[in-house]
Amino acid sequence: MPVFGKEAKMKQIITNLPKIFQQLEQSTGIPAGDFPNVEEFQEKLKTFDLTKLAKLNQNMIDALDKMIQTELPRLMAQVPQDQELANDDYMMSVRKRDGGALYETDLTPFGDGATMDILSSPLQVKEFQYEFEKLGPSGDGKINGTQAKQPMQESKLPNATLRRIWTLADLDKDGKLDLREFAICKQLIKMKLDGHDLPVEIPDIWISPLDE
Repeated sequence: MPVFGKEAKMKQIITNLPKIFQQLEQSTGIPAGDFPNVEEFQEKLKTFDLTKLAKLNQNMIDALDKMIQTELPRLMAQVPQDQELANDDYMMSVRKRDGGALYETDLTPFGDGATMDILSSPLQVKEFQYEFEKLGPSGDGKINGTQAKQPMQESKLPNATLRRIWTLADLDKDGKLDLREFAICKQLIKMKLDGHDLPVEIPDIWISPLDE
C-alpha cells in the first residue's frame, strides 16, 4: 500500500477508535476499564509511523485470541480470589489476636456462619429488573462490561473486589451479564458493603429460577 494510502487508513482508524474499542469489548468480553484512554491513545497514534508495522501474523493473532478467551479469564478468576482469601486470613489473625470471637463459627464452602443466612435465601431477581433494563441490554438480554461498570463502581469497592464479584456473577463466563447474573452481582456488592465475606462459589438457590 502506498504511504499516502496508509496515512489515510491511519486517520480513519484514529477517528473510529471509540467504535473500534466498543466492537472489541463486545466481541471479546474485555471490560471497558481494561482499554487505554481513548483520547490519549488517539493522540499517540497521530505520531505513530504506520510503515513500521510488521505484516499481520495470523498464528500470533490466534494465540492471542486463545489467551484472551481462555487463559486470561482463568487468571482473572484466581487473582482476586487469592487476594480476597489473603484479606480474610489477615482479618482472622487480627480478630483472634484481639480476643474476638467473630471467626469461631464453622467455616463452610460459602463463607462464615454470619454469611450463610444471606446465601441460603432465594435471590429476588425481579427487584433488580428495573435497574437492569435502564442499562439497555442487547438483543440477547445481556449487558456488557461497559454497561455494568458504572453501577458497580458506584459502590466504591476496590477494583480487585469488583473483579472478583464480576467473576462470580458471570455464571456462563461469556463476559456479559443477564438479569439473574446482574442480580447476583448487585447482591454480592451489597453483601460486601454490609461487611460480609464473598462466597467461594454462588449457591444453587441463587441460580435456580424458582424465585422468579
